[in-house]
Amino acid sequence: MPDPVAPAVPPTPPIALSALLSREDLALRQIAGPSGPSLVIHAAHTSEMADPYPYLLGGELLLTAGVHIPQGAETGTYFDDYVSRIVAAGGAALGFGLAPVHDTVPPALIAACEAQHLPLLEVPPRTTFSGVARAVWQLMAQARLAELRRVTDAQQSLAAAASRPDPVPSVLRQLAQRLGGHAILYGPDGTGVAEAGRTVSGEVREALAKLTAVVRPSGPRGPEPDRAPEGDGGAGRSGSGTDGPGAGGTGSVRTGAGGPTADAAGGPADGGQAGTARRAGERSAAPPPGGTAAAAGPVRPAAEARRPGAAAAAVPAPAPSRPVPSSAADTLGDTHLAAYALGAGEGFVLGVAAGQRGPGDHTIASVAAVLLSLLTGEHQSGSGAARSAALVRLLLGSSPEQVAPLLGDGDWLVVHARPETQSPDAVAASALGAALGSPLVDAGRDVVRVLVPVEREPTPQPGWTLGVSAAAGPGEWPAADTQAARALARARATRVPLVRHGGRAGLADLVPRADARAHARALLAPLGGQPALAETLRTWLSLHGSWDRTAVALDVHRNTVRQRIARCAALLDADLDDADVRMELWFALRQD
Repeated sequence: MPDPVAPAVPPTPPIALSALLSREDLALRQIAGPSGPSLVIHAAHTSEMADPYPYLLGGELLLTAGVHIPQGAETGTYFDDYVSRIVAAGGAALGFGLAPVHDTVPPALIAACEAQHLPLLEVPPRTTFSGVARAVWQLMAQARLAELRRVTDAQQSLAAAASRPDPVPSVLRQLAQRLGGHAILYGPDGTGVAEAGRTVSGEVREALAKLTAVVRPSGPRGPEPDRAPEGDGGAGRSGSGTDGPGAGGTGSVRTGAGGPTADAAGGPADGGQAGTARRAGERSAAPPPGGTAAAAGPVRPAAEARRPGAAAAAVPAPAPSRPVPSSAADTLGDTHLAAYALGAGEGFVLGVAAGQRGPGDHTIASVAAVLLSLLTGEHQSGSGAARSAALVRLLLGSSPEQVAPLLGDGDWLVVHARPETQSPDAVAASALGAALGSPLVDAGRDVVRVLVPVEREPTPQPGWTLGVSAAAGPGEWPAADTQAARALARARATRVPLVRHGGRAGLADLVPRADARAHARALLAPLGGQPALAETLRTWLSLHGSWDRTAVALDVHRNTVRQRIARCAALLDADLDDADVRMELWFALRQD
């Protein structure tokens, strides 16, 4: 008897055999073979052929009334051969109908199914095979609906997570929660950037890191396509499937004990079925009932006669021109591993480790991969080459005015942003830049600075406090940077999400700038050499003399603010409670 193969099941949602047995209207009874929630079927098929192998795709509940059973079958090997052919074809279970041919299930058939671990169901006379098939499709429709609801709920949750102040960790947490596993975002250099979910062992981490190298542009290649992977809810037929995000039709790979194995198309499988596609002529050498091996039908060529799990031992060399796959899958013990190359093309990879794989898991992971591609991708206001050229020219001594045309025409806005919770990281800063419409981002220790084209008006961002400068040309960018910093300080002090630097014309514009600056230097001369005093006075005046708000804006204690303002009043010999004095000092401070 040949070793049974894992069925290349149809792309239908699997249903538990126990769910079919629980239907009281069918009154089915299992009388042999294994049982449990892990046993699933993908279809119901009726056949009275003595050799049903050529007519099965795999994963079916085969229904028969025993018309094909010859006289004297109880004493020979007929039932052993018959069951072995069902198992070899990947049949999931056998249903035997009572009446009109047989009043009871033949004991030899029960023994054969028990010996070969094939579930055997007794179908009562009042239950028709068409009724069983209809019940199977009803359960499949319910399973598909439940799967679609699960995927839809997950998609909404992932999208909501992507809009949070910490979008990348939030998406990973939501993905890990939905899949009941662990999710890791790997950077272009292969190191983990962020992760979330259940704790996994070091062995799983190592295996997942190796798997991500398969889909990274610079990673190792898998062999040539050997089979099609399973889609959501089950395995797909050869040549079918769905590529992972950003694949562009490059396909995916599945790895085994000996290394990666490429799939013709599609992503990591859902439904928990390993699956091996059987092509035309790829039939087992097991003899049909009452026959010999020579009569078993076409035998696969030696080059293709690999059993599942042995593919890695005879992996052919990959074709150099074959594109890198978009996704890959592997298993380590009971842990299912999957890797998805993010579509931005920057080398980021999403890795997922879960204890089980259910219907819709691949779709949910693909949605997360698309969102992470957007969050980690390069959102360009000009070409990347132009920005690189601008950086090189600045480093070699060119002025901002000379390199600004490479970034785009027109004025720019400087935005200072500070997250409401944790310190900003590179990924969160990149996501903020994408939301503001600019890739020109500088992630500092506490503040993120973004250079935004003036036509892209910044708007409040959830979880961030923003300060926006007035529109400025390249020569005025340093002054705009100062404006944005002060606007951010005011926004934090007043607890508003966004403050813009005032750009309206005022009385100060009636005084020539040179005269105004000369007057400001003379008035503020006593504070010279003490920038902390001048900045505290400016902030305090801008906040209408509020000690608490000034302390918040400057990140100092309110007593420090009081001491500095008292020192300013003493050095300037001025009454800071006088509105005229405050106005004149404000006029002078704005010229700095």
